[in-house]
Amino acid sequence: MNTRERFQAVMDFRPYDRLPLLEWAVWWDKTIERWREEGLPKRVKHRYDLYRHFGLDMYMQDWINTYKRNCPHPVSHGAGIAADEADYLRIRRHLYPKRVVNHRRWARWTALQAQGEAVLWFTLDGFFWFPRQILGIERHLYAFYDQPELMHRINSDLTEWLLSVIDELCSAYTPDFVTIAEDMSYNHGSMLSKSSFDEFLKPYYAQIVPALHKHGVRVIVDSDGDISQAAHWFEEVGVDGILPLERQAGVDISALRAEHPTMRFVGHFDKMVMNKGEAAMRGEFERLLPAAAGGGFLVSCDHQTPPGVSYQEYLLYLKLFEEYAAEAGRRSQQQRVPTPIAHG
Repeated sequence: MNTRERFQAVMDFRPYDRLPLLEWAVWWDKTIERWREEGLPKRVKHRYDLYRHFGLDMYMQDWINTYKRNCPHPVSHGAGIAADEADYLRIRRHLYPKRVVNHRRWARWTALQAQGEAVLWFTLDGFFWFPRQILGIERHLYAFYDQPELMHRINSDLTEWLLSVIDELCSAYTPDFVTIAEDMSYNHGSMLSKSSFDEFLKPYYAQIVPALHKHGVRVIVDSDGDISQAAHWFEEVGVDGILPLERQAGVDISALRAEHPTMRFVGHFDKMVMNKGEAAMRGEFERLLPAAAGGGFLVSCDHQTPPGVSYQEYLLYLKLFEEYAAEAGRRSQQQRVPTPIAHG
């Protein structure tokens, strides 16, 4: 199988030759700085150069920018750029740019995709993530109660813009999946209630998910923390999958698979064992192997590889990943798997 065939097979719950060797998140800059001191060649500079250097499958991402170049910046991390509706209306002219697709980039990527050498995906700001960026972390959480009209105004504007982006991109190209940036959970669960989700997020997902499915694009929500409870809410609105399934937040792939037999999952390898030696890493791969063999699950680090992991430890991780990727493929071909299911 080539890179794209392998991705399609796993995500369609069909037998496959091996798991994709996937690093879905860009490495921390401090991690790369450490590795350069420990043997990573200086000529290997960019994300996709690193993929080639490490022998990873080529998954190419375009995060669509919701802001124009002259948009004001928050004064500090998490501070936001607007306090109320009047502020939002003043900065609105700095948001929602037109003609956001880099056609030169996508034409080049599409050529690789057509040869089966790359999987293409793009990322959009979601309906929890984007208002938080606008209002700031603390003010955003209060706004569900204090400024509900503003929350709906922001997400209505965002939806209109997202639909135009989806039309512009997917009418010209065929992305394999999209991730929706949300980060609406922490280590004890969701940062909002089901009723708040239904009021402030669900109506907008109900518009963009069908638009993406119309173009054959799988929809995967990106949320850190314990997403176990909120996974049900996202499945209700037609979302196809979740990443990165952070192990330190208590996420358990076996429980998720039992509760969501047709959802797709990405990540879940506990990054905190990557510097604890071969036995610990093997134990983590063994934990993930049964779910991976069943399909619909792309194993990857459950977030960016931390700088506490040495270059040699990461190379060992990749060696073991190759071994277990092949074993998962072997098991996938031996066991009975579900009938392939349609997107959504």
